[in-house]
Amino acid sequence: MTDLERTAAQAYLRLLQCARAALADATHPEAALPLLAVPLAEADRALQAGGFAGNELALFRMVGELCVPADVAASN
Repeated sequence: MTDLERTAAQAYLRLLQCARAALADATHPEAALPLLAVPLAEADRALQAGGFAGNELALFRMVGELCVPADVAASN
């Protein structure tokens, strides 16, 4: 995984975490949009730089690599 690919996958994970946190308050979902503007822009830039625009399968593989514990990944 290149540095740009890792950065893109990490940005995507940060966006997911921010979205979960912002949408956790179901009483005011409209308040989530401003909170997600920065992480969404960061992820968009990183995905473009990492070459993932339109290549979701490759992105999700990289995200999976980041999320799998090292001992499990090593045994595969």
